[in-house]
Amino acid sequence: MDLAVSGWSAWEAAAVVISVCFLLYIWLCYENFHFHVTHLYAHLGYPSAQHIMGQRYLQGVGVQQDEERAMQWFRRASQQGHPHASYNVAVGKLRNKSLMQEDGVVEKLLGQAADQGLQEAQELLETLKRNRGPS
Repeated sequence: MDLAVSGWSAWEAAAVVISVCFLLYIWLCYENFHFHVTHLYAHLGYPSAQHIMGQRYLQGVGVQQDEERAMQWFRRASQQGHPHASYNVAVGKLRNKSLMQEDGVVEKLLGQAADQGLQEAQELLETLKRNRGPS
C-alpha cells in the first residue's frame, strides 16, 4: 500500500512504528524499563527514586543484590529528608556492628523518620532509648 494513498507521510508512519515498538518494549521489559527510569531520576536527585533504588539493591529486584550500594542510595535519600530512607540507614547501622558509629547518629536518623510520621521509626527509637537506659 502506498503511504501517499493512505494519507500518511513517511514521518508519521515512522513515528507510529517507533511508538508501537517502544510500548512493546515497556510491556515486555517493564522491570528493566522501570529500573532505568528510576535510576535516571535518582541521579537527578529525587529522594523517592533514590529510596526505590536502595530498595531494589537491598532486595535484589532487577539487579544483583548489593547491600553497600543500597545503603549509598538510602543515605542520599536520607540526606534530603526521606523518612523511609532515614529508617533504612539507621537499621543498616544497627545491623552492622563492625562499623564505627558516631554517637547519636542512629537516634538522629530515627528521629527524622519518626518526625515525619514513620511509626516503625518511632517504635525503634523508643526501644533504643529504653534499652540504653537513662543518660
